[in-house]
Amino acid sequence: MNIIRFMALACPLDGAPLFRHGATWRCAASHSFDIASQGYTHLLPVQKKRSHDPGDSKEMVAARRRFLNAGYYRPIAAAVSRAVLADLPPDATLNCLDAGSGEGYYLRQLAAATGEGQTLAVLGLDISKWAVLSAAKQDKRPNWVVGSNANLPVLSGTFDRVLCMFGFPVYAEFARVLKPGGLLLQVDAGPDHLRELREIIYPSLKPERVGEVQVPAGFSRQPGESVRFSVDISGAEQIADLLAMTPHLFRASAEGKARAAALTALSLTVDVRLTHFWRDATG
Repeated sequence: MNIIRFMALACPLDGAPLFRHGATWRCAASHSFDIASQGYTHLLPVQKKRSHDPGDSKEMVAARRRFLNAGYYRPIAAAVSRAVLADLPPDATLNCLDAGSGEGYYLRQLAAATGEGQTLAVLGLDISKWAVLSAAKQDKRPNWVVGSNANLPVLSGTFDRVLCMFGFPVYAEFARVLKPGGLLLQVDAGPDHLRELREIIYPSLKPERVGEVQVPAGFSRQPGESVRFSVDISGAEQIADLLAMTPHLFRASAEGKARAAALTALSLTVDVRLTHFWRDATG
């Protein structure tokens, strides 16, 4: 496998191509963005932030790194890698964006699954500087960027694959950056995802809303798949890490979080769905 950096970045201020000059990215209008010593670039202008420190906190990122690196979600990563690499020639070159890459676990697993003769040009983007910093420390090969899905700092029509893993899809931007025929792979929680944990931290569970998946403008939907399996988690620390990396950390009451903190073992259902959207050949 050959894992390289995706380089077709765009200025987040005016959309013009960015060119690398040493440790700086610069556009024709002389907007410049320094590459941090850890190897990532901050392309989220202050005026486009909604808070001082958006995205996951340093503590949430550390919890996610510990939990994912323990391998609990490896079947999800394997299914994503299969979908991304399906039917590729052995000498293919693929441009791939993980939009909301977190600390980089799924991109690292994708890189490991890439065929020996294939080349993967990778961009990992997240709005959390702590997530991007953690990703850059763990793998120097991809291009890591602090940025927003609402204003992707990349040139139009440059990606073969876009991943959106438990994230916030901005379909107009995904359509803009994908090549015609490119794949958007969206991964979302299914109705039974982490049900046993939710039954502990909430007084009752809301009925799941069941409806047809809407096909975004500019895309066609193809059959996806569900990934469902069970995991056994031992130790209060790993259970705490799981809770810290989910939205339930903020949604649960103090009493619910206290019940979770008292656990020393937990058997869980993991239930996710992979949805495939193919970029239309025209508009």
